[in-house]
Amino acid sequence: MAVISLPFSTIDEGEIETSKTYCIDWENGRIGGFIDGAEAMKQFIKKALITPRFKCLIYDNQYGSEIRDTLIKPGVTNEYIKTEVPFLVQDALIHDERVLKVYNFQIEFGETYPLQDSVKIALDVDTIYGTVSVQEVI
Repeated sequence: MAVISLPFSTIDEGEIETSKTYCIDWENGRIGGFIDGAEAMKQFIKKALITPRFKCLIYDNQYGSEIRDTLIKPGVTNEYIKTEVPFLVQDALIHDERVLKVYNFQIEFGETYPLQDSVKIALDVDTIYGTVSVQEVI
């Protein structure tokens, strides 16, 4: 049996898949056109945060977040939310290989918004396309 040596330079480690995806028009509830790069990451982050985990059969158990479920638990306090939400956000985003770091959390509660039970989450996400700043009301 002959041994064939294979130089490391010939090994293809694969490329990171493109982030090109359909563009969601959140205001009009439509999908049209395509986006890529940082814009696709912004859309992914928003969609991952607002999609309930374990409730949409189209997604596996790593997609989505448990933020909304945590917010509506009986007896949950603002202090608990401030502690738990950063973990839940990181857990929703870190499964994507394009996400490098999630940090700089700011959490505001619904007293200043039309919906009294809402929470505004602001954060920064370092991605392979650069830093994306996110603000989402949940």
